[in-house]
Amino acid sequence: MSSHPFSAPCMWMRSGTSKGAYFLRKDLPESEQACEQFLLSMMGTPDPRQIDGIGGADPLASKVAIVESSKREGVDVDYLFQQVFVDQKLISGKQNCGNILAGVAPFAIERGLVEAQEGQTSVRIFMENTQQVATVTVQTPNKQVTYAGGCHIDGVPNTAAPLAVCFEDTAGSTCGALLPTGNEVDVIDGVSVTLIDNGMPVVVLRAQDFGLTGDESREQLDDNSELKQRLESIRLQAGPMMNLGDVRELSVPKMTLVSAHQYGGGISTRTFIPHRCHASIGVLGAVSVASACILNDAPAKQLAEVEIEKQIHIDVEHPIGKMSVVLDVEQNQVKSAAILRTARKLFDGTVFGL
Repeated sequence: MSSHPFSAPCMWMRSGTSKGAYFLRKDLPESEQACEQFLLSMMGTPDPRQIDGIGGADPLASKVAIVESSKREGVDVDYLFQQVFVDQKLISGKQNCGNILAGVAPFAIERGLVEAQEGQTSVRIFMENTQQVATVTVQTPNKQVTYAGGCHIDGVPNTAAPLAVCFEDTAGSTCGALLPTGNEVDVIDGVSVTLIDNGMPVVVLRAQDFGLTGDESREQLDDNSELKQRLESIRLQAGPMMNLGDVRELSVPKMTLVSAHQYGGGISTRTFIPHRCHASIGVLGAVSVASACILNDAPAKQLAEVEIEKQIHIDVEHPIGKMSVVLDVEQNQVKSAAILRTARKLFDGTVFGL
């Protein structure tokens, strides 16, 4: 072990319902192996408490964004998302994270990668994980990023400035097609499922098919070992079907149990990410589930309360509230999806690895 541990400038941010460490690519080790070792040690992985790092002992608070100026036409910055596991010595870049994505825009402005405009600044972001582009609009009064505001999102106790996130052409971003098997319904272990990828690979299943109401708490579901075994069996079979290969050491696909809305939304969800129940639902996971709600034969469509129009607004319920998704639809195909997030800078300084 070096007596001079590697360190790097880092911004720690609550973004959406996640928390993560934001880095400029130039500030991280050049070799992939050295970079992974730094990120693992910086977070305190592997350890269920992440006691020897800044990680929050939860997958939602053990995330990393790596950002740099983009050379792509019409794009401001490139963003690589890294999911740092908590109690396993693993890092996965197989999927994106829409929550952490929201914070990339203010981070890029604060680090001088994008010049702030008066009032609002739109940042075009290339998501390296899925080779897609999203636009995030930041509030910049007096040409400065502000995190203060009156926007509330479920899962966050305080209000903040709104961040409008618009996704384009996300269908099949990881799996190659919106429906990688070509089917709106597949059957795995006798359970009807929809295998879908509209920004996040998700297996959508009916809660009732597992003897659940869909209103169970996160803790109840996490304690249900039989349920988790059944879901993992389906997940491992779904991986190759979704062109993901062997997913035993991957954090995708996510597993989402759906039921009829309980609190005035369009659909109710409980998501495993993939082995622990999500406190809410991921941004792109919500987009994929919302997209499943408009497929005529899909289990989600049978349960959802949705009016099929050119622009569809779906409130996706989760354990601690709802996430609003707006889909622009042409000929029953989703062309773009928009969602509202907030972020707050928690600290900006230097973080140390081993």
